[in-house]
Amino acid sequence: MDSVDEARAAGRSTRLPRSARRQQLLAAAQDVFVAQGYHAAAMDDIAERAGVSKPVLYQHFPGKLDLYLALLDTHCDAIVAAVRSAMDVADDNKDRVRGAVRAYFDFVDHESGAFRLVFDSDLRNDPAVRERVDRVEAGCVAAITDTIIGNTGVDRPRAELLASGLVGAAETAAQFWLAGGRAVPKEQAEALLAALAWRGIASFPPQGEQGAR
Repeated sequence: MDSVDEARAAGRSTRLPRSARRQQLLAAAQDVFVAQGYHAAAMDDIAERAGVSKPVLYQHFPGKLDLYLALLDTHCDAIVAAVRSAMDVADDNKDRVRGAVRAYFDFVDHESGAFRLVFDSDLRNDPAVRERVDRVEAGCVAAITDTIIGNTGVDRPRAELLASGLVGAAETAAQFWLAGGRAVPKEQAEALLAALAWRGIASFPPQGEQGAR
C-alpha cells in the first residue's frame, strides 16, 4: 500500500467531528471542481479525494450542486467580509480604496481556486450560482457605497455607481493578474489599480465642501 492509499485508509477509519468532516469534504470538493469543472466532476471523485465513502459524503451533502453551493457561500461571504473590513479599519479614504483593491488581490493570491469558483465558474448560468455571484458583488458595492456617501456628499445612486466601478475594476484586474501569471508583483499591481481608482474618487470633495454634488 502506497502513502496515498494509506492516507485514504486512515481517513476512512478516523471519526471526525461533523464540522471538521464538513471542512474536509469542502476542501476536497474544491480541488476537484477547480481541476475538472463542475460538469465533469463526480461525487465519486470527491469522495476519493477526501478519503471517504460515498455514503459519508452524502450524509453531509445530498447532491453535487448542494456541495458546490456550500463552497460558494463560504467564499462569497469571505470576500464581502474582507471588503467591509477594509472600509471599517481605515480612517483615510485613500487607504480604504487600497484596502478594497487589496481584498480582491489577496483573494486571488491566496485562494486562486476559490476565485475561479466564484468568478469563472462553468455553472454561472445556473440561477442559484448566479444569485450568489450577484450577492457577493452587491455586498461589496454596498460596503463601499456607505463610505462614499459619508465622505463625498453624493447621493446614493451616484455613490452606488462609483462603488460598482471600483468593485468591477478590482475584480477584473485581479482576474487578469492571475491569468497573466502574476507578471507584475502583487504589491505593485495593487498600488497601480488603487492609484487609478483613487484619482477618480478623490475628485469628489468631502461632505460639506462646495461642488459635492
